Amino acid sequence: MTYKVLVLDPVSEDGISELLEHPNYQVDVNTGLTEDEIIEIIYDYHAIVVRSQTKITENIIQRARHLKVIARAGVGVDNIDIDAATKFGVIVINAPDGNTISATEHTLAMMLSLSRDIPEAHKELSEGTWNRGAHKGVELYGKTLGIIGVGKIGFGVARRAQVFGMNVVAFDPYLSDEKAKESGIEKLEVDQIAEVADFVTVHTPLTPQTKGIVGKSFFENCKPGLRLVNVARGGIIDEADLLEALKANKIGGAALDVFEEEPPTNMELLSHPSVVVTPHLGASTIEAQEKVAVSVSREIIEILENNTIIHAVNAPRMSENINRELQPYINIASHMGSVGIQLMNKPPNEIRLKYHGDIAVDDTSMLTRSFIASMLRPHFGESVNIINALYFLQEQDVTYKVEKKGKTKGYNNYLEVELANADEDLVLGASVLDGYGERIVKLDDYQVDIKPTQHILVINHIDRPGIIGDMGMILGKHQVNIASMQLGRSNEGGAALLSLSLDSRVSDEALVELSVIEGFRDVKQVDLQI
Repeated sequence: MTYKVLVLDPVSEDGISELLEHPNYQVDVNTGLTEDEIIEIIYDYHAIVVRSQTKITENIIQRARHLKVIARAGVGVDNIDIDAATKFGVIVINAPDGNTISATEHTLAMMLSLSRDIPEAHKELSEGTWNRGAHKGVELYGKTLGIIGVGKIGFGVARRAQVFGMNVVAFDPYLSDEKAKESGIEKLEVDQIAEVADFVTVHTPLTPQTKGIVGKSFFENCKPGLRLVNVARGGIIDEADLLEALKANKIGGAALDVFEEEPPTNMELLSHPSVVVTPHLGASTIEAQEKVAVSVSREIIEILENNTIIHAVNAPRMSENINRELQPYINIASHMGSVGIQLMNKPPNEIRLKYHGDIAVDDTSMLTRSFIASMLRPHFGESVNIINALYFLQEQDVTYKVEKKGKTKGYNNYLEVELANADEDLVLGASVLDGYGERIVKLDDYQVDIKPTQHILVINHIDRPGIIGDMGMILGKHQVNIASMQLGRSNEGGAALLSLSLDSRVSDEALVELSVIEGFRDVKQVDLQI
């Protein structure tokens, strides 16, 4: 199969060389397009690559009926409609690590430029004016740096600032006391940072919680002469409040690489003498551009060919090691969803998933999504996948609950699911057995040992002599070979369960004949994608 990839923004050609040279991929680079122009050509593309310029809207995603992946060659995904992508089952990936060094270094460059008035001094001297007295700066040494958002970039800035001799205080709701202590960082709230910091830099995503986190109240409480740096996302610092603070001389200056609107139009802010600006250059280094392009190129190939997801924004993120360890359980969870929906007469309105053992310690969301996607697929077709499975489930008003417990007797790891509607209940249990692989080991009250195969027959019946022979004669007459058979029963002559792995599908005619065998109460055929 040939996969089509559309590159809509300029990216490093060396970075996407794996896609360009791969025999299974057709890569088209077409930059600077409008939304309407993209909609005209997008229909049969499997993947899109963008940076920050092109906006991927719901209209584009809805038109791209073959689209599987939207790749952002960078960190922020503000220009991608994540909700629409999730709704239509499209994976959105980014490259969160590729520009870490570049953004960290640009933050320090902006801080130094701001502290020593480098841009204005350069401008004057390049125009022939020698004016040393007008550009008296401040040292970083001994100053307090406040960091709002201490992820990889925030920590990188902190370490470099400490080398300059700066004291570092920081706010991040996920920064533990232990991590702060070992990093030499003092934890403070945002308003406390405003009171003590000489420099403040922000390194958070733009969310409803972080939008305008540095705004009017921050400036009212800030230390006189404060200098601000934003190389993260426009909108974290409220630009209107920032301009007012600059006009009122409440702060010493600001260095901005990102803006609420890009390209920015607020020329009063851009041209203010105490403001240093760059046109969103945080990730614009040769090394960073190549790293992020390589990262998303490799992940596009992994997703389209191996279903391996590492840096998805709208799906569980899994390292390659965890993905390998959980893959057998992802497979059995998927098979359980398919078996469960085919054994029920109508879809469930309640689902309870239980995870036991070591897998309960891991992030089980991929297992949950795999189960639900397979369960929904008979009704929604290929439009449902692990990305939008929970969305589809919510749309159908089906409730689900996940429970995690310690090891259960007999299994290192065990999955169990209960499906229920107004008329019926179904329980399935499964595990992955060393040396034997995936097994469904429980079906309602019966202990079973069903290996997921392409064709399975499940029969509830009353145990009686000769019933297996009657069944075998009908299957033999219709040229259906039994690969393996399991029998579970409650007691002699009581309720029993037959499960058969077959070499071929049972015809409708044969199913009718089986259903009228004396003692057979329910005959269900299950087909799996193996």
